[in-house]
Amino acid sequence: MPNVVQFSHSKRIMMNAQAHIDGVLAGDRLVLARTITLVESSLPEHRQMAAGIIDGLLPHTGKAVRLGITGVPGVGKSTFIETFGMYLTGQGHRLAVLAVDPSSTRSRGSIMADKTRMEQLCVEPMAFIRPSPSGGSLGGVARKTRETMLLCEAAGFDVIIVETVGVGQSETAVASMVDFFLVLMLAGAGDELQGIKKGVLEIADALAVNKADGDNVEKAAQAKKAYETALHLLNPASPSWSPPVLTCSAKEKLGIDAIWQTVLAHKQAFETSGEFVEKRQKQALDWMWALIEEGLKDRFHKNQEIVAALPDLKRAVVNGSVAPAAAADELLFFLDKRGPV
Repeated sequence: MPNVVQFSHSKRIMMNAQAHIDGVLAGDRLVLARTITLVESSLPEHRQMAAGIIDGLLPHTGKAVRLGITGVPGVGKSTFIETFGMYLTGQGHRLAVLAVDPSSTRSRGSIMADKTRMEQLCVEPMAFIRPSPSGGSLGGVARKTRETMLLCEAAGFDVIIVETVGVGQSETAVASMVDFFLVLMLAGAGDELQGIKKGVLEIADALAVNKADGDNVEKAAQAKKAYETALHLLNPASPSWSPPVLTCSAKEKLGIDAIWQTVLAHKQAFETSGEFVEKRQKQALDWMWALIEEGLKDRFHKNQEIVAALPDLKRAVVNGSVAPAAAADELLFFLDKRGPV
């Protein structure tokens, strides 16, 4: 009887997964939104179904242009993405925007205000905006952003934009899952180079000085020169591409076409050199390792021996009777044991 029940349960999961696959491939936005919610779920049954859905949709993915966009606070990311997005849809592209909101470390809640900040784009028939909480993950990107990108590609969106929380050392997490990484910068806000870290410069495929309009045009030009100098001091990440510095105004809709043409030029250069395929392959491996790390962390917290030993060890570390390194070694030892975890 248990085998029959298990078979029935597995069959039901497969049937439900197929319904999601069919709906996403048909471009049903409601099904797409529900499938993304399912993928983001941490419930075991949902995770099993999500894995089947991703496997079923994988052959229908990989054709979209994947963009990561980040920037210093106050740079106007949402305004830029709306202007850029409206430009793309005007060119006939179907656009998906994965806007990641920072999660509260206390409540785990999120403001989720991107749709209210993109009033035009959120009602554009050719665009799909999905705000997701970062869940406290590094890189300012949601835990299931890779899977969400694939779902949107399978649904027929040919340009995917991932908006990150902000500039930081962990932005490499975003760069490892997109084809083109754009960093938005401000001019006239003091020492421009203090607003961006070297690590972000090294992974940027282009810099764009936003708000280059009105009285700020001259300051933007000066900032452009400063960033170009900074980039010249670094070794390009690719022999086929030297990151350019552009100026734009999302408010006045200036320089938007030049940014898109830069994205296309980068894609052509990488396809010609063979780096595009290599980069996508590396991204697949990065995804695998990210899932392994996530799985190990999950197994760690579900290990019953660890759950039992953790309270005493935490108290010992707090009162100084056990060193943090020794406590960590003792807890990790439980994962080395044979048997179920």
